[in-house]
Amino acid sequence: MTQIPTLYVTQGSGNSFKPMQVAAQLGLQCNVHYLNVLAGESRTPEFLSINPLGQLPYMVLDGGVGLGESNAIAWYLAEGSDLMPSTALTRAQCVRWMNYEQTMLEANISPVRFFTYIVPELEKDHEAMIPIWRERGNQGLAVLNNHLEKNDFITDHGYSVADIAVYGYTHLANEGGFDLSQFKHVSGWIARIQEQPGYLPIDQLLTGQNQSLAA
Repeated sequence: MTQIPTLYVTQGSGNSFKPMQVAAQLGLQCNVHYLNVLAGESRTPEFLSINPLGQLPYMVLDGGVGLGESNAIAWYLAEGSDLMPSTALTRAQCVRWMNYEQTMLEANISPVRFFTYIVPELEKDHEAMIPIWRERGNQGLAVLNNHLEKNDFITDHGYSVADIAVYGYTHLANEGGFDLSQFKHVSGWIARIQEQPGYLPIDQLLTGQNQSLAA
């Protein structure tokens, strides 16, 4: 990757964590800009002129080409590195689990965590959905747990961009009231990821301060 991307991220976000972790572990040079979602900074005319959807994370390459969606950004940044599997099968395994993460894990863990941990003052407004999200999230974690019973990492490649993607919100599930101790294989996998060279926990990775990640 020859271009120096600009990453727009927000603090505490499992989705923002993903591309930032890829960049940090690969030593990629990136310009990082933080937006405070709770303060409405992702909905300002200035940012909407960059990303009309107003979603984070978002990446802008030289020439103004933009790319949204956390897993797509992480995939782009991992291209050509050891985090990207080289065979058609293992790359397909990545896509399969990164899609699963968005539909069964992030889709349920993230809103529960947000409304009970990040902005608990809004929990009552979503009290009907919270138990549904928790049930679906636990179902998603059970499927992941079964997969990891026989696999150290998400794909046959070993540690990859798929692990970072699936890890993003899975490792934050306890903040949404999910009991990860019920899923011992998920917990073991989380520990293995945290032992990877260059790994940074979310509070150290997403500092909230605009910065340049140096190559």
